[in-house]
Amino acid sequence: MNILFVCSRNKWRSATAETIYQNHPVHQVRSAGTAQSARVKVNYKHINWADLIFVMEKRHRQRLFENFEAELSGKSVVVLDIADEYTYMDEELIATLETKVAPYL
Repeated sequence: MNILFVCSRNKWRSATAETIYQNHPVHQVRSAGTAQSARVKVNYKHINWADLIFVMEKRHRQRLFENFEAELSGKSVVVLDIADEYTYMDEELIATLETKVAPYL
């Protein structure tokens, strides 16, 4: 399964998620951001590639549907409800991601 993690700037939350799952034996992962200033800005190729999309906040889901409604047809978009209050590879962020993502893997 191809999994896409999305946050705003793709610097902390989604980048951390990509890092911790990058060596998963079954799933392929990528990450991107919704903001113009994102390290990797989400585009239609990311959406088409992904089988499952995790977003950190409801507003990220909303932005994806505003920009990629057709591409999202039939795809699962899961809101993890992880606020932008962590830095890259923060231990609490890693634990939260693992707990919230585990039921879907």
